[in-house]
Amino acid sequence: MKLTTLGSWGGYPYQDAGTTSYLVTGHDGFQLLMDAGSRALNELEKEINPLDLDAVIISHYHPDHIADLGVLRHYYQLYPKHLWKAKVLPIYGHDEDCYEFSKLSIPGVSEGRAYRIEGVETIGPFDVSFIKTVHPVVCYAFRILEKETGHVLVFTGDTGYFEELTDFAKEANLFLADVYLYEGNENHMAHLTSKEAGLIASQAAVKQLVLTHMPPVPPKGIDPDHHLDVLRQEAQSYARQIPVDLALPHKSWDLGSLS
Repeated sequence: MKLTTLGSWGGYPYQDAGTTSYLVTGHDGFQLLMDAGSRALNELEKEINPLDLDAVIISHYHPDHIADLGVLRHYYQLYPKHLWKAKVLPIYGHDEDCYEFSKLSIPGVSEGRAYRIEGVETIGPFDVSFIKTVHPVVCYAFRILEKETGHVLVFTGDTGYFEELTDFAKEANLFLADVYLYEGNENHMAHLTSKEAGLIASQAAVKQLVLTHMPPVPPKGIDPDHHLDVLRQEAQSYARQIPVDLALPHKSWDLGSLS
């Protein structure tokens, strides 16, 4: 399994980078888009032909995670039919917001599929399990197991700290964590701090911690030219021996190398 960053800012796109979106590629070439924030479509074009996607999965319906989902559907709807073999794109999301879920489907273009939050959802080569996060709107974290290789990717979506997240992330090859806040802002209602992400990574004995949903602009007192280094260093101090990385655009990780 390979994870590639398309966008990783939290809240809004900034300068030349977009908000949360990732491409998850299976060992068999299966292409899964995980969230579709601002700029996702343009950044996806730099990696693959968007028409080659096999499925999309959405953690929640805040704009910084679905801003480009509409134009992705337009891409499938309006791309000249004589230039490709048209297909219906499966889009997995929760159905606890009926209005937002209903928008996932366009006849002949895309099909909204409610993932099984109490069980396991099989999407291509992946078995995906879910846990509801601490967030103002309903959001789910994903534990993605690649059945053939046994590799595990855990993505927190957006979340404040809760104890069950440690067990959910246990021994993952890669732990992709929402870190919108610096140390000192623990127990927030919506997002993890660098300290909390580092502690979860250490306690869960993951192989690699990668920070996502990062703040585009730091608070007063932190150098804006080096604020991501500060965020990473804070997380690293609590992750101990577990390596901590930043989800910068078009950076990728082969989970097999993290075993």
